[in-house]
Amino acid sequence: MRYCGGQVDFCDIDPQTRLIDLDLLQDKLEKAPEGSYEGIIPVDFAGYPVQMEQLRKIADQYGLWIIEDACHAPGAWFYDSLGQKQYCGSSQYADLAIFSFHPVKHIACGEGGMITTNDPELYAKLKQLRTHGMIYQGNDALIENHGGWYMEMQDLGYNYRMPDILCALGISQLKRASQGIAKRQAIARRYDAAFKNTQVITRTPSDDINHAYHLYIIEVNNRKELYDALRESGIYVQVHYIPVHLMPYYKELGFGKGDYPVAEAYYERCLSIPMYPTLSEEEQTYVIDKVLYYSK
Repeated sequence: MRYCGGQVDFCDIDPQTRLIDLDLLQDKLEKAPEGSYEGIIPVDFAGYPVQMEQLRKIADQYGLWIIEDACHAPGAWFYDSLGQKQYCGSSQYADLAIFSFHPVKHIACGEGGMITTNDPELYAKLKQLRTHGMIYQGNDALIENHGGWYMEMQDLGYNYRMPDILCALGISQLKRASQGIAKRQAIARRYDAAFKNTQVITRTPSDDINHAYHLYIIEVNNRKELYDALRESGIYVQVHYIPVHLMPYYKELGFGKGDYPVAEAYYERCLSIPMYPTLSEEEQTYVIDKVLYYSK
């Protein structure tokens, strides 16, 4: 948004799902002067799908577009009001959806990403922008036609084309994408069982969604001590994420501590523990034992 000259605002999270709190969003939009907002960018955080049907109703009420950040959630879905599965990134309810092919994501190409849409005009615009803003011979939008070689730069675009070799790597991984999600879900169930009725807090997803488990996050009272102890034990845990509004850049825009208390409280206790399809049961048992030993 900032790259495009837009202003940014945030909405706090739901403490159970860790996703955008749709009730708070509705309240924020109701109280805002008409025309204050133009769009919403929800995040399917950790692989948990946002209830996009409900979000679409809110967005339509105020004439807002939606860009769904599905980078953590390929393969995740929720049931809509008709009992149909709605997959993250399908753009059934969003105008656009984005995916990441970073090395740690479900589909890894080394880097890069993908945008999906069901809007023909947005699709054509995205194709133009990714290739220097050019329109090529054969397209009706051409102003002139000098011959088969002819193209026109009609906008200030980008060079956002992934190398073919990285695309081939990503396509090959699609063949085992379902197995990868199934393995992640099996790992999550084992974590859930191990931490049940302990001092380690987990958030079990509701029955009407399919969690893609890009991350498995626990919450503990002694996060810093547990982080250090696990790292010393060879378990490379991580914190996802520092609330964006607390970053120096956004503080200069007027945001600060206390603005979004649920997100801030989550940050003080959150820790991501190993979650990837090749994690063995022996390795996971080691992680569980160490987490339970060091957590408070």
